[in-house]
Amino acid sequence: MTDELLVKDLGEHGLLERLQCFCPPDIVGDDGAILTIASQKSLVVTTDVLVDGVHFSDRTTSPFDVGWRAVAANLSDLAAMGAKPIGITVGLSLPGTKPVSWVESVYQGMSACLETYQTLLVGGDICRSTVVSLAITALGEVLPQRAICRHQARPGDAILITGLHGLSRGGLELLLNPDQADLLTREEQERLIKAHQRPRPRLDVLPYLREIPESIAIGEAMPLAIAGMDSSDGLADAIQQICQRSRVGAIIERSGIQVFSGLTKLVGNETAWSWVLNGGEDFELVLCLPQFYAIKLVEMLGNYAAIIGTITANTTIQIVDSSNLASPQLLTEFLNQDQGFQHF
Repeated sequence: MTDELLVKDLGEHGLLERLQCFCPPDIVGDDGAILTIASQKSLVVTTDVLVDGVHFSDRTTSPFDVGWRAVAANLSDLAAMGAKPIGITVGLSLPGTKPVSWVESVYQGMSACLETYQTLLVGGDICRSTVVSLAITALGEVLPQRAICRHQARPGDAILITGLHGLSRGGLELLLNPDQADLLTREEQERLIKAHQRPRPRLDVLPYLREIPESIAIGEAMPLAIAGMDSSDGLADAIQQICQRSRVGAIIERSGIQVFSGLTKLVGNETAWSWVLNGGEDFELVLCLPQFYAIKLVEMLGNYAAIIGTITANTTIQIVDSSNLASPQLLTEFLNQDQGFQHF
């Protein structure tokens, strides 16, 4: 049995030479990448740092999935801005004792996700560290009038989500406690685990958003601004962030938020509901736009897209349940129970 090749055996230049095969040869090789964006479009830049023991671990995530998740998280931020991806750069920090095969598998995962969304790896850097981390910067382009921003919600806007929530948290639970798998069907198990290990950034929503006109007639024509963000830190957090930035409130209809049956079977109604609001890492979009266009968008998207509430001028965020006439609850009551994912 031969010893596995380690990063320290290759050295910095040797490792870089191996990793350059994941980049376009006509772009990498200099001190920086030269990229061209379409005329009249704005550049969108976003950065995420993923750290071993915080965002992933060998217990729950293969190196291939580490790479996939790292890219998906960044592309999701571009989708949340309404931006088409151009490329990413990767800053990799790791100990010299890490196997080269592990690093290559991470880059294979990144490449697989990038290829799915026609995006390039255009450069990066590596350095020695006691902890593995991936710092990814993603670049995208968007027409200025089509940019999605958190501060653009208006009273009367519908609040729309593009899919189910809580699945990633359920997948993590199964990976940490595989003995619970017997509670679910094989299909439910696979769906939860896939949601956690290989999330899909909702770039597929952008073509549908382009079908919405750039202005609406309210008296005089005015620009149609869409507010939104992704739900990577939890659905409740996304709603709160949008409302705070837009200085508005919201009424959320609990019965409009579907809970995946597998979650309920796994942990019961109360915990499942908490994970739907606060589980995080679902990478769906939360969008606020006029009711008419929200209804059209739900029809076009299907697949669990739903209108879950309305933006209000009052800055209070309430959850109501018209299905059983329960008293309204403040969103902060649920956030205080479990504030989703926060680093500090």
